[in-house]
Amino acid sequence: MHDPTRRDILVRAAGLLGVSLLPSILWANDPPAAAAAPCTATSLILLYMAGGMSHLDTLDPKPGREVQGAIGAIPSAIDGVMLGQHLPNLAKRLDRCALIRSLTSTQGAHEQGTYYVRTGYTQRGTVRHPGAGFLPARCGPLPIGDPSKGLQYASPAKGIDQARQDRRMALLEEMDGIGSAPDAASVRAYHELYAEAVKLMASTDLAAFDLRQEPEAIRASYGEDAFGNGCLLARRLVERGVRTIEVGLGGWDTHDDNADRVQDRCAILDRGLPALLSDLESRGLLATTLVALVSEFGRSPRLNVREGRDHHPKCFSALLAGGGVRGGRVHGASDEDGEAPARDRVQVTDFNATLAHALGCDRTRVLHAPDGRPFTVADKGSPILSLFA
Repeated sequence: MHDPTRRDILVRAAGLLGVSLLPSILWANDPPAAAAAPCTATSLILLYMAGGMSHLDTLDPKPGREVQGAIGAIPSAIDGVMLGQHLPNLAKRLDRCALIRSLTSTQGAHEQGTYYVRTGYTQRGTVRHPGAGFLPARCGPLPIGDPSKGLQYASPAKGIDQARQDRRMALLEEMDGIGSAPDAASVRAYHELYAEAVKLMASTDLAAFDLRQEPEAIRASYGEDAFGNGCLLARRLVERGVRTIEVGLGGWDTHDDNADRVQDRCAILDRGLPALLSDLESRGLLATTLVALVSEFGRSPRLNVREGRDHHPKCFSALLAGGGVRGGRVHGASDEDGEAPARDRVQVTDFNATLAHALGCDRTRVLHAPDGRPFTVADKGSPILSLFA
């Protein structure tokens, strides 16, 4: 890869709307020549449902089974496929999506499960896998706490012209002693990030973060919550060439009062996600933008004594749309109670490999941690090629 410019850093390292960059994504300069299916995605919007979204109450309901609980199921735009009753808008657009109903993970705790989904590797004490992990600091994500407020503290201080700013940067470099300090690598990384931040202050790219530039009708369609604003900002960043954006929606850890809490989360999800799909499609961006929805694990089929569902990594669901994915498809199935995959089991590494394939990543490329350990994208995962046109 060439040494990235500031815009490359924005493009490759991503504008992040949540917690962390999906770290399994690394782009080759060109898509693999021998790809088994077309790679049309140039951007990824990852919708991360933090806390463990209940698959039984959203993407894989079991109508008529005792495990279904208080939340029913409704038909969707895919014949014979049902969704949880609190996702009516998504159900109408499901023919644009592909469901994966046979995901399985070995990690049943939030931190470890999240790490596994984002990296394709189990968490270790001595190694941080990409995101940016052992990649250079300049490849790290750009966190956005509140999408409605844009990129805060991005304006130069009053009274500081460019010449004075340049003198400050030169003095900072001299004070850092780059090249001579014992920890020169970490000092250099800090200095590079600081310099990039200063450059960003004068960039026209900042306009992408101003949601007020959007028509009121568009903003209203996404909703006024942080997730909806995040989805809208993600679309604006995709328009400007950003390749990876994550939008987080937390609150899915429903150990108590599962029905009420899922209904609340679904009301937010069922507004932002369909609006995002429709908006991308109307602008001709859906074919080149992969939208992926996933959580760290699912929830238990059996309700506990607090009318909640507990952690359940053995089986859960995900959704893909755009980026060459064939809409109207369901890959895999869980058993009759959503307890375990019944066919076409999908490992977390397979899911990550599927995202990597859609984006034209070189999954065979070997990266090395500072201690020399070799790693590849999505570890040993295999993409689900049947999902692509």
